[in-house]
Amino acid sequence: MCQHQPPCPSADSADRESARLVAHHPEQGWSLLCNGVVLFEDTGELLPDGRIIDPHRPLDPSRVMTAA
Repeated sequence: MCQHQPPCPSADSADRESARLVAHHPEQGWSLLCNGVVLFEDTGELLPDGRIIDPHRPLDPSRVMTAA
């Protein structure tokens, strides 16, 4: 699917979220990556084969960084 050089990580790869953005819709809370992964703003993912990856935000509020 990916035409970039070097190619983006596949949807099955552990670093799949580092693929390039193809479409970004922050008003709807999702982005489409080059590898076919739909990435949601809550950090959940929908893989091209239909598998769902649950959100994986940090749960400890002391570890969340905020803008100054």
